[in-house]
Amino acid sequence: MTATIEPGSAPAAEESAKLQRHFGRFDILFFLICTIVGVDTIASVAGAGGEAFTWMVVLAVVFFVPQALLFAELGSAFPQEGGPYLWTRMAFGHLAGAINNFLYWVTNPVWLGGTLAISAVVALQTFFNDGADFGTPAVLAISVVFIWVAVLAAVLSFRIGKWITTVGAFARFVLLGLFTVCVVVYASQHGVHGLGASSFLPTMGGFVALVGVLLFNYVGFELPSAAGEEMRDPKRDVPFAIARSAVASFLLYAIPILGILLVIPADNVTNFGGLVDAMKSVFTVFGGSVGADGTVTLTGLGQVVGDLGAILFVLCVLTSGVTWIMGSDRALAVSGYDGAAPRFLGVLHSTLGTPVRVNVFSGIISTLVLVLAQVITQGSAAKFFGAVLGVTISTTLVSYLLIYPALWKLRRTRPDVPRPFRMPYHRVLTVVLMALLAFTVVQLIAPGAPFAWFGDDYRPDGWKAGEAGLYLATELVPVLVFIGVGVLFWWLGAPTRRANAAAERAAHEALPVE
Repeated sequence: MTATIEPGSAPAAEESAKLQRHFGRFDILFFLICTIVGVDTIASVAGAGGEAFTWMVVLAVVFFVPQALLFAELGSAFPQEGGPYLWTRMAFGHLAGAINNFLYWVTNPVWLGGTLAISAVVALQTFFNDGADFGTPAVLAISVVFIWVAVLAAVLSFRIGKWITTVGAFARFVLLGLFTVCVVVYASQHGVHGLGASSFLPTMGGFVALVGVLLFNYVGFELPSAAGEEMRDPKRDVPFAIARSAVASFLLYAIPILGILLVIPADNVTNFGGLVDAMKSVFTVFGGSVGADGTVTLTGLGQVVGDLGAILFVLCVLTSGVTWIMGSDRALAVSGYDGAAPRFLGVLHSTLGTPVRVNVFSGIISTLVLVLAQVITQGSAAKFFGAVLGVTISTTLVSYLLIYPALWKLRRTRPDVPRPFRMPYHRVLTVVLMALLAFTVVQLIAPGAPFAWFGDDYRPDGWKAGEAGLYLATELVPVLVFIGVGVLFWWLGAPTRRANAAAERAAHEALPVE
């Protein structure tokens, strides 16, 4: 392979030579399904009741689809390794690329060691421990194994690693398909809760509460492009995979959310165990019962199906983490050899072609997040979930504030680059995406602003009216710290930028004079 970052870039040429093209059309499709469909947040949406479904449909039209079109163009026009980092850097420079890429990357080890690991623990204790909480040592042991299995999967060459994400996609098909069938059977036996039409009416309070998690669920189309030089034919395959994964992902979200709303009253759906609780309830159609107090007991075949469902759930959350670590770690490694991060991180394994150093770095951060959160929350899984999910959503969505407008900028600065797919109405749709994103970031940091900041209809659960400043600091300070680390990474990348610039000058001077 030849370098595709910049002509004459010695580090890019050295690292790109280690890459192998193992990423085909359907590999990208299944990778995207694992990326976008996160079963850990399904209950967060369902807990808001019928209007959650309404807002999910609305945002699918005005956000999900335009975003798919945007990344179909960027991913097919600029199929270099490092995708989202490289697009931002080409459009806005190394400093913007460094800051944005750190925000994009740091989300994932925090998410892996936080919500994903604990979601897996909850599923296991619900089905294998009769719903009783594991002790803190057991939670830590299970979560550490979960984290490092994900890291090991990310370390593997795409020749092997792509099969892990394929298995993860099919685990979603089986789990959510089985759940949907059981919901229908359960409803025929026990009736439904009968959501009235009024419950689907959208409200501003509901929108503010839901927009963050819905947008978080809907992002990720760009992630396979972080491995752009490992794709067999990105110009053809990226638009194909994005179109099909968009349809599949929407259905995989919509159907189980409606199922939860039919099976469990919205007031009883928790962020943490809603989908798992609903699974346990509907699996009683195979054997078991639901007591008058809501206690679910599985017996016989019901217990077997429940155990299988728990394993599939763990596999789903594990592969969510694996795909995001695979993609974001590659983007960080590319920034390392492109001069927007320490050169030490910008090294690919000579035979695997994977960023092993960044993978291990991610695993260490995930483990630290896990241990610190368990200590800080004294083992409270629900508090742990809420705190980590808030930071995760904030940093993820902030990073897209520069990724989206990169398309508009590159249309102007690099108009001669062939574009196998062109986003229609790119100006209007990009403005819509940016407006929704900016509004969401404001709501995550200051709920209800500017019309009713921290008012009763907008204040997050567990917070009091006089704690607006504390909440603002809780959300804003980590983002500012991450931005500061991004600036530090840019500064540490200066020697690499100087070396790359010198190599480019030498290459141009060596060209024959006509």
